[in-house]
Amino acid sequence: MCGIFAFLNYNVARERRYILEVLFNGLRRLEYRGYDSSGIAIDADLRSPVTIDKGEGNDGGEEASRLPYNSAPPLVFRQEGKIESLVRSVYSEVDAMDLNLEKSFSVHAGIAHTRWATHGVPSPRNSHPQSSGACNEFLVVHNGIITNYEVLKETLIRHGFTFESETDTEVIPKLAKFVFDKARDEEGEQTVTFSQVVTEVMRQLEGAYALIFKSAHYPNELIACKRGSTLILGVKELSDDKNSGKLFHDVKALTKDEKPKELFFSSDLCAIVEHTKNYLAIEDNEVVHIKDGCVSILKFDYGREKPASVQRALSVLEMEVEQIKKGNYDHFMQKEIHEQPHSLTTTMRGRLKDNSVVLGGLKDHLKTIRHSRRIIFIGCGTSYNAALAARPFLEELSGIPVTMELASDLLDRQGPIYREDTAVFVSQSGETADTLLALEYALGNGALCVGVTNTVGSTLARRTHCGVHINAGCEIGVASTKAYTSQIVVMAMMALAIGADKISTQARREAIINGLSDLPKKVSEVLKLDGEMRDLAKSLIDTQSLLVFGRGYNYATALEGALKVKEVALMHSEGMLAGEMKHGPLALVDETLPIIVIATHDACFSKQQSVIQQLHARKGRLIVMCSEGDATSVCPMGSCRVIEVPQVADCLQPVINIIPMQLLAYHLTVLRGYDVDQPRNLAKSVTTE
Repeated sequence: MCGIFAFLNYNVARERRYILEVLFNGLRRLEYRGYDSSGIAIDADLRSPVTIDKGEGNDGGEEASRLPYNSAPPLVFRQEGKIESLVRSVYSEVDAMDLNLEKSFSVHAGIAHTRWATHGVPSPRNSHPQSSGACNEFLVVHNGIITNYEVLKETLIRHGFTFESETDTEVIPKLAKFVFDKARDEEGEQTVTFSQVVTEVMRQLEGAYALIFKSAHYPNELIACKRGSTLILGVKELSDDKNSGKLFHDVKALTKDEKPKELFFSSDLCAIVEHTKNYLAIEDNEVVHIKDGCVSILKFDYGREKPASVQRALSVLEMEVEQIKKGNYDHFMQKEIHEQPHSLTTTMRGRLKDNSVVLGGLKDHLKTIRHSRRIIFIGCGTSYNAALAARPFLEELSGIPVTMELASDLLDRQGPIYREDTAVFVSQSGETADTLLALEYALGNGALCVGVTNTVGSTLARRTHCGVHINAGCEIGVASTKAYTSQIVVMAMMALAIGADKISTQARREAIINGLSDLPKKVSEVLKLDGEMRDLAKSLIDTQSLLVFGRGYNYATALEGALKVKEVALMHSEGMLAGEMKHGPLALVDETLPIIVIATHDACFSKQQSVIQQLHARKGRLIVMCSEGDATSVCPMGSCRVIEVPQVADCLQPVINIIPMQLLAYHLTVLRGYDVDQPRNLAKSVTTE
């Protein structure tokens, strides 16, 4: 989804060229989220005071007002397409207007945005920052959707405002100007603060959003606020003092902290890690105001006229810059596939002890979970598939019925959830809109809510009663790879912890724990199939469709493998339950349609052998994934192509089996000439319904 980035330097000289590059690089770090256009806003050079005709945006009146003596209309640059198109456009426009890139600013506030179109086609006029009108008095960058924008737009049009874009966002800066002008008319100049303007705007907005405001009326200030969408504050003090754990309070902060510093707002930690590790995850309805280099935080409440000041502590980011770089790999997806031995080791670190599993985030709630009437896995896309892979093992060890719900479908149906249920929400980002809405629904129905996420401080992590972080590390590629395998392992460990009170399954649990310890080594072995999967991809490069059949634990593997091919290689592919083959899919089988059958050695092996025989009898173009040593039993006389993978415990086999499918999807994409890390029309984190 959309990406937000802002940079404010205080009491430290920064040239305009440097500021531009910080903004551009922030957007590059957010590219993986998916986007179709981008834009930035920076300060112009001061000239004579600017007169604004109020008739251009408020009641059609003839009275005129001026921007502050130390301000000028900000410069806004917007461009459709990739960020590099924006970069070229900005420098071209800068040259044309003879703007001095070497000019130094001791204080400067810049904002930037990548847009993923929801309201209006990708175009410069629909890109952000969106403006209040003439002279860019108020500028806004926005992630999310304003659900009541049509009503607000009609109201503002009646008050003389004109709209240039098709976006829902444009109502926000125009509403800010309306609030500002109204307060100024009623109470006189210099009586309304920036935070008062923003909180009044928030009072009128409905929907989910993260917003950053910049205004020519409040030079060198920025305000950020959020409801539903992620927003991070990063603080880099340019001194020897360490500010981790430092408390911000609006009065004290505004009057006592004038140290040189750089401050950042971002939709994602990935965009600030190269600048600082000190960050604050902004909470819903918080208004964060940067002024005079200090930070004040207000808590907006619909029931109160004035928001309350709050104290928050900075956290320390446990991420290294190397995690957001490709290193020696050509693409992030390739890097993340090959990182899986390490990411799985990190996922399990400190959690396997003395033939038992220790999950600190769950220990106080295990008794409640064990007495649940049912466990409900809720997720979307890859996260749903990971939960599906873990379901049989959790049912086996817990003895509790486990049901699966796609978050959007649960919400559409308003499916029943009870107080006696445990709802497990799975989301890599922790910000998936449908999953969070389903979470609010489950909380409202009184269920115990458990979160499984890769993102510390995410909304999912904060709103659930308890949970487990998968610790897979930053995942940049839009198509999830290492997060998927870490999710399966975490949910397998959850099953082991929940079922630890049963003596009858002790031997089974100990065998799985031993298998978990050995899993990263097995993953390293299967990654050696890289060249073989490249060769397979070459044979499939001109294919239009692909079927993947799985069963038991590997039904999820079939779904996820087909999803990977669909996402990045842009090839039609379908994952199917092998038991349903005769109920329609068999009609598609011929000599040209490639079919992958996952037939590793487990309880469903003999049934998959039967499937292979039936497909072979109909001259199907078969590719069989089997356990090492089983090639002759699944494909006698070399009648089909075979992919042999290491054998592990049945509940862990999906971790091994998905990796050849990830490699196949990657190589197909490269060979077909498509963008691996930023697939067409897709975003990393889906933050709107």
